Amino acid sequence: MVHCAVLGKEAEGLEKPPYPGELGQRIYENVSAEGWKQWLQRLVMIINEEQLNSADPGSQERIEKHLVGFLFNEGDLGHTPSGFHQT
Repeated sequence: MVHCAVLGKEAEGLEKPPYPGELGQRIYENVSAEGWKQWLQRLVMIINEEQLNSADPGSQERIEKHLVGFLFNEGDLGHTPSGFHQT
């Protein structure tokens, strides 16, 4: 169980760090499985809306900024991409 930074409440944690390095450990300690699932849904939207290539280092950097913004509300990314309306 973790206090999920995304959900703002206690929830079941992840089985292992989902991302490499210190950021992965931070996610593991502070984001629930449900919070991570929400991020993965947002990630698909971001890649599609911004036409990012996950193999491109520049795109990877942008994705990571979105990740930190979405999960921890840090930086100026993490919001829903402009022009996209959730249903």
